[in-house]
Amino acid sequence: MEIFRSHVLVCGGTGCTSSGSVKLVDRLNDQLGELGLDKEVKVIKTGCFGLCEAGPVVIVYPEGTFYSHVQTEDVDEIVSEHLLKGRVVRRLVYQDKGDHPSVGKSLSDIEFYKHQTRVALRNCGVIDPENIDEYIAFDGYRALTKALTEMTPQDVIDEVSRSGLRGRGGGGFPTGTKWKFAAASKDDKKYVVCNADEGDPGAFMDRSVLEGDPHAILEAMAICGYAIGADEGYIYVRAEYPIAVKRLNLAIEQAHEYGLLGQNILGTGFNFDLHIRLGAGAFVCGEETALMASIEGHRGEPRPRPPFPAVKGLFGKPTNINNVETYANVAQIILRGADWFRTMGTERSAGTKVFALGGKINNTGLVEVPMGTPLRTVIYDIGGGIPHGRRFKAVQTGGPSGGCIPARLLDVPIEYDSLIEIGSMMGSGGMIVMDEDNCMVDIARFFLDFTVDESCGKCTPCRIGTRRMLEILNRIVEGKGEEGDIEKLERLATTIAKTSLCGLGQTAPNPVLSTLRYFRDEYEAHIRDKRCPAHHCRSLMQYQIIDKCRGCTACARVCPVHAVSGEVRKPHAIDQDKCIKCGACYDACRFDAIIKA
Repeated sequence: MEIFRSHVLVCGGTGCTSSGSVKLVDRLNDQLGELGLDKEVKVIKTGCFGLCEAGPVVIVYPEGTFYSHVQTEDVDEIVSEHLLKGRVVRRLVYQDKGDHPSVGKSLSDIEFYKHQTRVALRNCGVIDPENIDEYIAFDGYRALTKALTEMTPQDVIDEVSRSGLRGRGGGGFPTGTKWKFAAASKDDKKYVVCNADEGDPGAFMDRSVLEGDPHAILEAMAICGYAIGADEGYIYVRAEYPIAVKRLNLAIEQAHEYGLLGQNILGTGFNFDLHIRLGAGAFVCGEETALMASIEGHRGEPRPRPPFPAVKGLFGKPTNINNVETYANVAQIILRGADWFRTMGTERSAGTKVFALGGKINNTGLVEVPMGTPLRTVIYDIGGGIPHGRRFKAVQTGGPSGGCIPARLLDVPIEYDSLIEIGSMMGSGGMIVMDEDNCMVDIARFFLDFTVDESCGKCTPCRIGTRRMLEILNRIVEGKGEEGDIEKLERLATTIAKTSLCGLGQTAPNPVLSTLRYFRDEYEAHIRDKRCPAHHCRSLMQYQIIDKCRGCTACARVCPVHAVSGEVRKPHAIDQDKCIKCGACYDACRFDAIIKA
């Protein structure tokens, strides 16, 4: 066995890869080889560390020094100073807001991680996801071994049920109950399916788990197969996730080589195999019946339920479907017990939840916190607050099916029932932060535009109803809103939610309903006053030059339609009839003499 004095972990998730982390790995290996350090220092490409804002990320162990925004030209200095001479490269060390530049940080010292509890993400950024030995070294496949050799299928289901684990894909249905239904169905064939069709705008939780810890999903699906009596499974993953697909295929191949998939697993007589199916990017295929239709080679459209998948699912056989994050918790529950899992979270929502934190926030990235954690903790303690000192306005949870939560509800605990009570939902885990410059009417329009585009068109309420709502919202943001539009939106939203066939249509009105609930005044300002309070909607906005103008002519020079006039060193003016509201003058002014009105 090779022993190294130092390990250099480089983020190999999609975010850092797109920023050039693969080149960092190559350069590190080249430099270590040239200096003869390749036998002492090992470079490991991991999954996502979570703090995506700081990428590309490089961590040097055993010190745990966290380097951020590392570029290829920085590698030589890290090797020659830190890895050769033992001197930390201070200028590259990640700094929390307010830190003195000379202060170094290790992972455990960074505010972003202090408030997190990692269960689903426990191995992401820790192990090489392409090496099964590293997964095994971190207790990998011990849970499967325990289930097959020490527990009956019913014992497994009982343990998952007692844990209180609920589906992390959005619905929050008790996982153990789902498994129990599938186990109770009598048939000669059953299936286990992993829903990795992550389609919410801004969401990348499942992708990161698949990229950083693929064996955790394989192990959990095998445990589920044992529990319900299935010998075959499918992972339905988006084709837009090439790194995840590559690592899943490699993980399946490795598990076969180690006898952890296939026939007679661990000599117990249990057989289980897995296949990957690629989705073409249809949002509706995140709905379980549409997903199964897609696996079968049919058009991805939902079907009425009952029968539920546990009774009649994939290829007409009993099927259990959970999403990636749900499976990512299973092995730990079997290994450490339901009581351990219940020490985290709340009575009604046990365990942790992973969120993709994005939008107007300083620390964008992946966050995993115990259920019941207040939104304020995520946004300010972990997320680092709003950039440029701007005022927090709202946070969207649950993706296009969720709702917008205003600032006055920042202390609401994050759990399934509390979010539903305030008009939002957990969803799969997207969390998009908005500041004072966001128009909530336009936010609702954006998400509804997404669901209209992604509707499969099978049922009339979703196909036509959401389009009518979008037409009204488009008129409102264009300054053509009319009295009665708000009431029309509410009537349409209620009807669509009650009569649509699947979850996409049933929840599509949520962004509109939640913004009407908490930001109704913005709708009224758009309709009655023909004004956008956030100064965002172009059709309702004017650029005006105030008395701060020094006549520098910068605004006039950049105006593409010559709407700005005035003499040098004298106040200028904007011809509103000519102005196309492009904002070029606003961006060019150095004296804050142009305002949005």
